[in-house]
Amino acid sequence: MTSENPDSVSEEPEATAAKVPNEYGADAIQVLEGLEAVRKRPGMYIGSTGERGLHHLVQEIVDNSVDEALAGYCDTIDVTILSDGAVRVVDNGRGIPVDMHRTEGKSTVEVVLTVLHAGGKFGGGGYAVSGGLHGVGSSVVNALSTRLEVEVQRQGHVWRQSFRTGGVPLAPLEKGEESDKTGTSITFWPDATIFDTIDFDYDTLRTRFQQMAFLNKGLRISLRDERPQSVITEGEPGEEVTEARHDSFLYERGLVDYVEHLNRVRKADVVNDEIIEVESEDAERHIALELAMQWTTAYTENVFTYANTINTHEGGTHEEGFRAALTTLVNRYARANNLLKEKDDNLTGDDIREGLTAVISVKLSEPQFEGQTKTKLGNTEARAFVQKVVGDKLGDWFDRNPGQAKNIIRKAIDAATARLAARKARETARRKSVFESAGHARQAQGLHVERPLDQRDLPRRG
Repeated sequence: MTSENPDSVSEEPEATAAKVPNEYGADAIQVLEGLEAVRKRPGMYIGSTGERGLHHLVQEIVDNSVDEALAGYCDTIDVTILSDGAVRVVDNGRGIPVDMHRTEGKSTVEVVLTVLHAGGKFGGGGYAVSGGLHGVGSSVVNALSTRLEVEVQRQGHVWRQSFRTGGVPLAPLEKGEESDKTGTSITFWPDATIFDTIDFDYDTLRTRFQQMAFLNKGLRISLRDERPQSVITEGEPGEEVTEARHDSFLYERGLVDYVEHLNRVRKADVVNDEIIEVESEDAERHIALELAMQWTTAYTENVFTYANTINTHEGGTHEEGFRAALTTLVNRYARANNLLKEKDDNLTGDDIREGLTAVISVKLSEPQFEGQTKTKLGNTEARAFVQKVVGDKLGDWFDRNPGQAKNIIRKAIDAATARLAARKARETARRKSVFESAGHARQAQGLHVERPLDQRDLPRRG
């Protein structure tokens, strides 16, 4: 940090300056204002400046639209990769508030797009449940773009504002023509000087948006790619139709459709015909659970967990609650219905989950994430809530569907039998290997090795 008065530098004694040329004092501390900090250390905000970070920009904007859907105000999100490589995200939510912000002295739209940690996700005033955690999404995207344009339909008009490199507004929010619709449209051009590449991968976005549509039943998410290299040709020869590559996802049954899709991809036969669906909400504690599950004849489990639509790859308390409830319930039901005898050991969690396809989605007001990649849920209340709900609801399902319940338990017993047989086979093979190794070692040392008696060892008569 340099002084505004250059003459003040010459007043310092030369000897002192020579002694400590690299002194670490107050002047060495650099303060980065606003979005400048994001451009200086982008990895802190989006993880990386590679492909993963680039696609994270789109996700940040889409997450804001999904928050509107979670709040019940949006049912359509359209994402378009434009011909020049920009991305546009349009939703039919309420639209970002356009009024002057009480403390910032500028429109709320501008505050949301230029101030870190500004958003409706703090203080309980905007969203009870949110996929975006820190309110940095839109402003970070703005900071890492060479250009961003926002269009809001709200309060009977269309409102527009544009920003240049680093999120600098070109002019205040402008009130435009009348409109009876509501919603937000954000278009941004990633900064090539920040990212290793600014070429969006269609399949990466497509996979994530399909996943989000599964997790938010009734929400339509569409993706369209208008870049020249992504044009597709369909139809009979001579009647071909050329159009942009596109996909649209809408799942009215939500997680049930998700489990059905996973099993179809897995190509495994199902053990219980009906997909088990569990839903519960605790309004006081602001936590809700959605669960869909079905057993297959496969030998591995396929369990996915989410918290506020964020994929919790490392699991967490919601998965722990699910596993504990499932293991306890299945063993209790198996013994109550004489499928496990008194002398039999309890089935393990691995036995019970063999072949299981399940999707667990919790939504809570204050998620706490931990783990190496911040994708492990840490809320203790999630464990207790999920464990109780799964124990009660799944127990009811077992009681109502005894035939399917017994098929599930027989599958687990078969898994346990195979596990025990495999363990015995391993132990036998290891013992044999140890004895053989010992015998070979004695032979190598010239020691006498005893062998079993046979006819030649018996004394002859006569």
